[in-house]
Amino acid sequence: MVEQPWWKGAKGEWYVAVQVCIFLVVIFGPRNLPGSPPWPEPWALVASVAGVALVLAGGALAVAAVLRLGSNLSALPYPKDGAPLVETGPYRIVRNPIYSGLILAAFGWGLLVHGWLTLLYAAVLFAFFDVKSRVEERWLCGRFPEYAGYEKRVKKLIPWVY
Repeated sequence: MVEQPWWKGAKGEWYVAVQVCIFLVVIFGPRNLPGSPPWPEPWALVASVAGVALVLAGGALAVAAVLRLGSNLSALPYPKDGAPLVETGPYRIVRNPIYSGLILAAFGWGLLVHGWLTLLYAAVLFAFFDVKSRVEERWLCGRFPEYAGYEKRVKKLIPWVY
């Protein structure tokens, strides 16, 4: 690939910028429509407990994936030069475990803060990571001939499902 200025987005820089914006909305955006009633008990308690579990599980998955990548980690979706294809650890159960963990944590956050809009933002994050991972996986297929077999064996964002 010919080196281009970062602002042209040749390595997926714009995906990272959009991702940061979505994260900010998930964390700090309005939680519910004005005038919406609070979540009723006992559902609010169930949502809070489930939310904590999802935030912790998602965080653990994302951290495990980051640690497995080690020095191969990049903020950009374009693979680093010389980086090997990682298929072990959390990458055995899902091709994009960092994205999966962040999605889980976002849905957990929505449940924890009892935010219908926050859950909608988490769904937007899921859709965004689906699109971003398609671009990233095209680059990975071009870099690693064995990636096609990995795609057939391992699901993209939801372990064993999708």
